[in-house]
Amino acid sequence: MELTEKQIADMTAKAATDAVEAFKAKTVERKLPAEPEVKIIKDAGDQKWKSLGEQAIAIKDFYVSNGMTIDPRLKITGAGERIPAEGGFLIQTEQSNELIENTFTQNDILSRVDKRSLSGNSNGISFPAVNDQNRADGYRHGGIAAYWTGEGALKTETKPSFDMVKLELKKLTGLSYCTDEILQDVSFLTSWLDASFRDEFGFKIGDAVINGDGAGKPLGILAAPNLVTVTAETGQGASTIVAENIDKMWMRRVPSRASNYVWLINQDIETELNKMAYAIGAGGSLVYMPPGGLTASNYGTLKNRPVISCEFCATLGTAGDIMLVDLNRYMMIDKGDIQSASSIHLKFDYDETVFRWVYRCDGQPKDKTYITPYKGSNTQSPFIVLSSSRT
Repeated sequence: MELTEKQIADMTAKAATDAVEAFKAKTVERKLPAEPEVKIIKDAGDQKWKSLGEQAIAIKDFYVSNGMTIDPRLKITGAGERIPAEGGFLIQTEQSNELIENTFTQNDILSRVDKRSLSGNSNGISFPAVNDQNRADGYRHGGIAAYWTGEGALKTETKPSFDMVKLELKKLTGLSYCTDEILQDVSFLTSWLDASFRDEFGFKIGDAVINGDGAGKPLGILAAPNLVTVTAETGQGASTIVAENIDKMWMRRVPSRASNYVWLINQDIETELNKMAYAIGAGGSLVYMPPGGLTASNYGTLKNRPVISCEFCATLGTAGDIMLVDLNRYMMIDKGDIQSASSIHLKFDYDETVFRWVYRCDGQPKDKTYITPYKGSNTQSPFIVLSSSRT
Protein backbone atom coordinates (compact mmCIF):
# COMPACT_ATOMS: atom_id res chain seq x y z
CA MET A 1 0.00 0.00 0.00
CA GLU A 2 1.39 3.32 -1.00
CA LEU A 3 1.44 5.92 1.80
CA THR A 4 0.92 9.60 1.34
CA GLU A 5 3.44 12.14 2.60
CA LYS A 6 1.04 13.20 5.39
CA GLN A 7 0.63 9.65 6.61
CA ILE A 8 4.40 9.18 6.63
CA ALA A 9 4.83 12.42 8.66
CA ASP A 10 2.13 11.39 11.16
CA MET A 11 3.70 7.95 11.62
CA THR A 12 7.14 9.50 12.14
CA ALA A 13 5.82 11.94 14.78
CA LYS A 14 4.00 9.13 16.61
CA ALA A 15 7.11 6.95 16.63
CA ALA A 16 9.13 9.82 18.14
CA THR A 17 6.49 10.42 20.81
CA ASP A 18 6.36 6.72 21.68
CA ALA A 19 10.14 6.59 22.01
CA VAL A 20 10.14 9.56 24.42
CA GLU A 21 7.42 8.03 26.57
CA ALA A 22 9.25 4.68 26.66
CA PHE A 23 12.42 6.47 27.82
CA LYS A 24 10.54 8.29 30.57
CA ALA A 25 9.04 5.03 31.79
CA LYS A 26 12.49 3.49 32.20
CA THR A 27 14.00 6.55 33.91
CA VAL A 28 13.98 6.56 37.70
CA GLU A 29 13.37 10.04 39.08
CA ARG A 30 16.24 11.16 41.24
CA LYS A 31 15.56 13.29 44.32
CA LEU A 32 18.18 15.34 46.05
CA PRO A 33 18.54 14.47 49.72
CA ALA A 34 16.74 16.88 52.01
CA GLU A 35 18.94 19.53 53.67
CA PRO A 36 19.61 18.66 57.27
CA GLU A 37 17.70 20.78 59.79
CA VAL A 38 20.09 22.96 61.75
CA LYS A 39 19.09 24.05 65.23
CA ILE A 40 21.12 26.62 67.13
CA ILE A 41 20.89 25.93 70.81
CA LYS A 42 22.44 28.42 73.24
CA ASP A 43 24.09 26.94 76.26
CA ALA A 44 23.23 28.14 79.76
CA GLY A 45 25.96 30.77 79.72
CA ASP A 46 24.46 32.48 76.67
CA GLN A 47 21.03 33.01 78.18
CA LYS A 48 20.05 36.52 79.30
CA TRP A 49 19.16 37.58 82.80
CA LYS A 50 15.51 38.37 83.33
CA SER A 51 16.39 41.38 85.46
CA LEU A 52 19.20 43.14 87.28
CA GLY A 53 17.84 41.72 90.52
CA GLU A 54 18.15 38.14 89.29
CA GLN A 55 21.80 38.73 88.43
CA ALA A 56 22.44 40.33 91.82
CA ILE A 57 21.06 37.25 93.57
CA ALA A 58 23.37 35.00 91.51
CA ILE A 59 26.38 37.13 92.44
CA LYS A 60 25.42 36.97 96.11
CA ASP A 61 25.02 33.17 95.95
CA PHE A 62 28.48 32.84 94.42
CA TYR A 63 30.16 34.76 97.22
CA VAL A 64 28.17 33.10 100.02
CA SER A 65 29.10 29.65 98.71
CA ASN A 66 32.75 30.67 98.38
CA GLY A 67 32.63 30.04 94.65
CA MET A 68 31.00 26.62 94.84
CA THR A 69 27.74 27.90 93.33
CA ILE A 70 28.18 29.89 90.15
CA ASP A 71 25.60 30.71 87.52
CA PRO A 72 27.14 30.12 84.05
CA ARG A 73 25.78 33.48 82.93
CA LEU A 74 28.13 35.37 85.28
CA LYS A 75 31.02 37.01 83.45
CA ILE A 76 34.21 37.77 85.43
CA THR A 77 36.01 41.07 84.94
CA GLY A 78 39.51 41.90 86.15
CA ALA A 79 42.18 39.53 87.42
CA GLY A 80 39.99 37.79 89.96
CA GLU A 81 36.49 37.83 91.31
CA ARG A 82 37.23 37.27 95.00
CA ILE A 83 39.45 40.34 95.53
CA PRO A 84 37.54 43.64 95.18
CA ALA A 85 40.55 45.57 93.87
CA GLU A 86 41.12 42.98 91.13
CA GLY A 87 37.66 42.84 89.63
CA GLY A 88 34.21 41.35 90.05
CA PHE A 89 31.32 40.40 87.83
CA LEU A 90 30.20 42.41 84.83
CA ILE A 91 26.61 43.57 85.02
CA GLN A 92 24.73 42.40 81.93
CA THR A 93 25.27 44.93 79.13
CA GLU A 94 21.58 45.18 78.27
CA GLN A 95 20.73 46.04 81.88
CA SER A 96 23.52 48.62 82.17
CA ASN A 97 22.68 50.31 78.89
CA GLU A 98 18.99 50.43 79.77
CA LEU A 99 19.84 52.26 82.99
CA ILE A 100 21.88 54.95 81.27
CA GLU A 101 19.37 55.31 78.43
CA ASN A 102 16.64 55.87 81.00
CA THR A 103 18.88 58.44 82.67
CA PHE A 104 18.88 60.50 79.48
CA THR A 105 15.37 59.89 78.11
CA GLN A 106 13.58 60.57 81.41
CA ASN A 107 15.50 63.73 82.30
CA ASP A 108 14.11 67.09 81.15
CA ILE A 109 17.60 68.47 80.52
CA LEU A 110 19.58 65.45 79.32
CA SER A 111 16.87 64.37 76.87
CA ARG A 112 17.46 67.63 74.95
CA VAL A 113 21.26 67.58 74.58
CA ASP A 114 23.00 66.26 71.46
CA LYS A 115 24.38 62.91 72.67
CA ARG A 116 26.68 60.61 70.68
CA SER A 117 28.30 57.29 71.59
CA LEU A 118 31.91 56.46 70.69
CA SER A 119 32.96 53.11 69.30
CA GLY A 120 36.23 51.20 69.17
CA ASN A 121 39.12 52.09 71.45
CA SER A 122 38.79 55.87 71.21
CA ASN A 123 38.87 57.91 74.41
CA GLY A 124 37.60 61.11 72.86
CA ILE A 125 36.64 62.84 69.66
CA SER A 126 37.72 65.88 67.70
CA PHE A 127 35.47 67.13 64.95
CA PRO A 128 35.28 70.24 62.81
CA ALA A 129 32.52 72.68 63.67
CA VAL A 130 31.45 75.31 61.19
CA ASN A 131 32.74 78.73 62.21
CA ASP A 132 29.34 80.39 61.87
CA GLN A 133 29.54 83.21 64.41
CA ASN A 134 28.97 86.10 62.03
CA ARG A 135 25.93 86.51 59.79
CA ALA A 136 27.45 89.28 57.66
CA ASP A 137 28.13 88.66 53.95
CA GLY A 138 31.22 86.56 53.46
CA TYR A 139 31.09 85.07 56.96
CA ARG A 140 27.94 82.93 57.03
CA HIS A 141 28.54 79.19 57.36
CA GLY A 142 32.22 79.81 57.98
CA GLY A 143 32.80 81.87 54.88
CA ILE A 144 30.36 80.56 52.29
CA ALA A 145 29.06 83.44 50.16
CA ALA A 146 26.88 83.82 47.08
CA TYR A 147 27.00 86.77 44.69
CA TRP A 148 24.72 88.24 42.06
CA THR A 149 26.75 87.81 38.89
CA GLY A 150 26.22 89.30 35.46
CA GLU A 151 26.29 87.35 32.22
CA GLY A 152 29.82 86.27 31.31
CA ALA A 153 31.27 87.82 34.51
CA LEU A 154 33.93 86.14 36.64
CA LYS A 155 32.54 84.23 39.63
CA THR A 156 33.90 84.97 43.10
CA GLU A 157 35.27 82.01 45.05
CA THR A 158 34.73 81.47 48.79
CA LYS A 159 36.39 79.17 51.28
CA PRO A 160 34.73 78.12 54.56
CA SER A 161 36.66 77.93 57.84
CA PHE A 162 36.12 75.50 60.70
CA ASP A 163 36.74 75.35 64.43
CA MET A 164 37.85 72.12 66.08
CA VAL A 165 35.75 70.83 68.95
CA LYS A 166 37.55 68.35 71.19
CA LEU A 167 35.94 66.13 73.80
CA GLU A 168 37.80 63.65 76.01
CA LEU A 169 36.02 61.08 78.16
CA LYS A 170 35.75 61.83 81.88
CA LYS A 171 34.87 59.20 84.48
CA LEU A 172 31.76 59.26 86.66
CA THR A 173 31.66 56.54 89.32
CA GLY A 174 29.28 55.29 91.95
CA LEU A 175 29.01 52.60 94.62
CA SER A 176 25.73 51.08 95.74
CA TYR A 177 25.26 48.75 98.71
CA CYS A 178 22.51 46.16 98.96
CA THR A 179 21.67 44.39 102.20
CA ASP A 180 20.89 40.70 102.33
CA GLU A 181 17.30 41.62 103.13
CA ILE A 182 16.98 43.65 99.94
CA LEU A 183 18.63 40.86 97.95
CA GLN A 184 15.95 38.46 99.09
CA ASP A 185 13.33 40.39 97.10
CA VAL A 186 14.35 40.42 93.43
CA SER A 187 11.54 42.68 92.22
CA PHE A 188 12.23 45.29 94.90
CA LEU A 189 15.99 45.14 94.30
CA THR A 190 15.58 45.68 90.56
CA SER A 191 13.32 48.71 90.94
CA TRP A 192 15.43 50.18 93.76
CA LEU A 193 18.76 49.84 91.94
CA ASP A 194 17.28 51.15 88.71
CA ALA A 195 15.69 54.21 90.30
CA SER A 196 18.62 55.02 92.58
CA PHE A 197 21.28 54.65 89.92
CA ARG A 198 19.29 56.55 87.27
CA ASP A 199 18.53 59.45 89.60
CA GLU A 200 22.06 59.81 90.97
CA PHE A 201 23.86 59.61 87.64
CA GLY A 202 21.23 61.85 86.06
CA PHE A 203 21.77 64.39 88.84
CA LYS A 204 25.56 64.47 88.47
CA ILE A 205 25.49 64.65 84.67
CA GLY A 206 22.72 67.27 84.66
CA ASP A 207 24.59 69.40 87.20
CA ALA A 208 27.74 69.18 85.06
CA VAL A 209 25.81 70.28 81.94
CA ILE A 210 24.77 73.46 83.79
CA ASN A 211 27.57 74.11 86.30
CA GLY A 212 30.56 71.99 85.21
CA ASP A 213 33.94 73.72 85.14
CA GLY A 214 35.55 71.28 82.69
CA ALA A 215 38.12 70.06 85.25
CA GLY A 216 37.63 66.29 85.36
CA LYS A 217 34.01 66.80 84.36
CA PRO A 218 32.08 68.28 81.40
CA LEU A 219 32.20 72.02 80.71
CA GLY A 220 28.83 73.47 81.69
CA ILE A 221 26.64 76.16 80.16
CA LEU A 222 27.43 78.75 82.86
CA ALA A 223 31.12 78.46 81.92
CA ALA A 224 30.43 78.52 78.17
CA PRO A 225 32.58 80.96 76.17
CA ASN A 226 29.46 82.12 74.32
CA LEU A 227 27.26 82.70 77.39
CA VAL A 228 25.28 85.94 77.07
CA THR A 229 24.51 87.77 80.32
CA VAL A 230 21.61 90.24 80.13
CA THR A 231 21.90 93.29 82.37
CA ALA A 232 19.16 93.81 84.94
CA GLU A 233 16.94 96.90 84.80
CA THR A 234 18.05 99.96 86.74
CA GLY A 235 16.42 99.98 90.15
CA GLN A 236 14.39 96.81 89.61
CA GLY A 237 15.13 95.59 93.14
CA ALA A 238 17.29 92.85 94.58
CA SER A 239 16.11 89.25 94.13
CA THR A 240 13.49 90.20 91.54
CA ILE A 241 12.66 89.33 87.95
CA VAL A 242 10.59 91.67 85.82
CA ALA A 243 8.95 91.46 82.41
CA GLU A 244 11.68 93.57 80.82
CA ASN A 245 14.26 90.94 81.80
CA ILE A 246 12.31 88.29 79.90
CA ASP A 247 11.98 90.52 76.82
CA LYS A 248 15.70 91.29 76.72
CA MET A 249 16.71 87.67 77.23
CA TRP A 250 14.36 86.55 74.45
CA MET A 251 15.82 89.22 72.17
CA ARG A 252 19.25 87.56 72.44
CA ARG A 253 18.17 84.17 71.12
CA VAL A 254 19.18 82.85 67.68
CA PRO A 255 15.92 83.40 65.72
CA SER A 256 16.36 80.44 63.37
CA ARG A 257 16.52 78.08 66.36
CA ALA A 258 13.75 79.66 68.44
CA SER A 259 11.71 76.43 68.56
CA ASN A 260 14.58 74.65 70.36
CA TYR A 261 14.78 77.01 73.33
CA VAL A 262 13.52 76.25 76.83
CA TRP A 263 13.60 78.30 80.02
CA LEU A 264 15.37 76.71 82.99
CA ILE A 265 14.53 78.17 86.38
CA ASN A 266 15.12 77.62 90.05
CA GLN A 267 11.64 77.16 91.49
CA ASP A 268 12.41 79.92 94.00
CA ILE A 269 11.59 82.39 91.22
CA GLU A 270 8.08 81.09 90.49
CA THR A 271 6.49 83.73 92.70
CA GLU A 272 8.22 86.38 90.58
CA LEU A 273 6.88 84.81 87.38
CA ASN A 274 3.33 84.54 88.71
CA LYS A 275 3.06 88.28 89.39
CA MET A 276 4.76 89.36 86.17
CA ALA A 277 2.56 91.37 83.76
CA TYR A 278 2.67 94.01 81.04
CA ALA A 279 0.82 97.20 81.90
CA ILE A 280 -1.96 97.84 79.37
CA GLY A 281 -4.21 100.80 80.19
CA ALA A 282 -5.89 100.27 83.52
CA GLY A 283 -5.29 96.52 83.36
CA GLY A 284 -2.47 94.29 82.22
CA SER A 285 -1.43 91.20 80.29
CA LEU A 286 0.21 88.13 81.80
CA VAL A 287 3.79 87.41 80.80
CA TYR A 288 4.01 83.94 82.32
CA MET A 289 1.42 81.26 81.54
CA PRO A 290 1.42 78.67 84.35
CA PRO A 291 1.07 74.93 83.62
CA GLY A 292 -2.38 73.47 83.17
CA GLY A 293 -5.11 75.98 82.46
CA LEU A 294 -6.46 76.19 78.93
CA THR A 295 -3.59 74.24 77.38
CA ALA A 296 -3.35 71.54 80.09
CA SER A 297 0.41 71.65 79.58
CA ASN A 298 2.89 70.00 81.95
CA TYR A 299 5.05 73.12 81.74
CA GLY A 300 4.43 76.80 82.20
CA THR A 301 5.48 78.98 79.27
CA LEU A 302 7.29 82.25 78.62
CA LYS A 303 7.20 83.54 75.05
CA ASN A 304 5.41 80.27 74.25
CA ARG A 305 8.46 78.20 75.23
CA PRO A 306 8.45 75.65 78.11
CA VAL A 307 9.55 76.73 81.59
CA ILE A 308 11.30 73.84 83.37
CA SER A 309 12.07 73.89 87.08
CA CYS A 310 15.67 72.79 87.50
CA GLU A 311 17.47 72.23 90.81
CA PHE A 312 20.80 72.99 89.13
CA CYS A 313 19.80 76.61 88.54
CA ALA A 314 21.03 79.20 91.06
CA THR A 315 18.71 80.62 93.70
CA LEU A 316 16.72 83.83 93.10
CA GLY A 317 18.89 86.90 92.64
CA THR A 318 21.95 85.01 91.36
CA ALA A 319 23.13 84.69 87.76
CA GLY A 320 21.68 81.42 86.52
CA ASP A 321 18.40 81.61 88.47
CA ILE A 322 16.68 81.87 85.08
CA MET A 323 18.24 80.72 81.81
CA LEU A 324 17.12 80.66 78.19
CA VAL A 325 18.93 77.79 76.49
CA ASP A 326 19.03 75.74 73.30
CA LEU A 327 20.27 72.44 74.72
CA ASN A 328 20.75 70.97 71.25
CA ARG A 329 23.81 73.23 71.03
CA TYR A 330 25.37 71.25 73.86
CA MET A 331 27.32 68.16 72.77
CA MET A 332 27.77 65.05 74.92
CA ILE A 333 29.73 61.89 74.18
CA ASP A 334 29.97 58.62 76.04
CA LYS A 335 31.53 55.20 75.63
CA GLY A 336 28.11 53.63 75.28
CA ASP A 337 28.06 50.97 77.95
CA ILE A 338 28.65 51.23 81.68
CA GLN A 339 31.47 49.28 83.28
CA SER A 340 30.15 47.73 86.47
CA ALA A 341 31.20 45.07 88.92
CA SER A 342 30.30 43.75 92.36
CA SER A 343 31.87 42.36 95.53
CA ILE A 344 30.72 40.90 98.81
CA HIS A 345 34.02 41.47 100.67
CA LEU A 346 33.92 45.22 101.35
CA LYS A 347 30.91 44.95 103.67
CA PHE A 348 30.88 41.23 104.43
CA ASP A 349 30.50 41.78 108.17
CA TYR A 350 27.49 44.04 107.48
CA ASP A 351 25.72 41.49 105.25
CA GLU A 352 25.94 43.88 102.32
CA THR A 353 26.96 43.44 98.69
CA VAL A 354 28.51 46.39 96.86
CA PHE A 355 27.89 47.25 93.20
CA ARG A 356 30.37 49.51 91.42
CA TRP A 357 29.43 51.60 88.38
CA VAL A 358 31.73 53.52 86.01
CA TYR A 359 30.34 55.74 83.24
CA ARG A 360 32.68 57.59 80.88
CA CYS A 361 31.37 60.72 79.22
CA ASP A 362 32.17 64.33 78.39
CA GLY A 363 30.31 67.38 77.19
CA GLN A 364 30.67 71.02 76.24
CA PRO A 365 28.90 73.73 74.21
CA LYS A 366 29.35 73.36 70.45
CA ASP A 367 29.98 77.06 69.81
CA LYS A 368 33.06 78.99 70.92
CA THR A 369 31.70 82.52 70.67
CA TYR A 370 28.57 84.61 70.16
CA ILE A 371 26.77 85.14 66.87
CA THR A 372 26.86 88.61 65.35
CA PRO A 373 23.57 89.17 63.48
CA TYR A 374 23.31 90.31 59.88
CA LYS A 375 21.52 93.46 61.01
CA GLY A 376 21.25 94.68 64.59
CA SER A 377 23.63 95.45 67.41
CA ASN A 378 22.94 92.68 69.95
CA THR A 379 24.95 89.47 69.79
CA GLN A 380 23.02 86.20 69.95
CA SER A 381 23.65 82.91 71.70
CA PRO A 382 22.06 79.55 72.51
CA PHE A 383 22.79 80.24 76.21
CA ILE A 384 21.43 83.36 77.94
CA VAL A 385 21.25 84.25 81.64
CA LEU A 386 20.15 87.25 83.71
CA SER A 387 22.82 89.24 85.55
CA SER A 388 23.06 88.92 89.34
CA SER A 389 23.50 92.71 89.67
CA ARG A 390 19.95 93.66 90.72
CA THR A 391 19.69 96.59 93.09
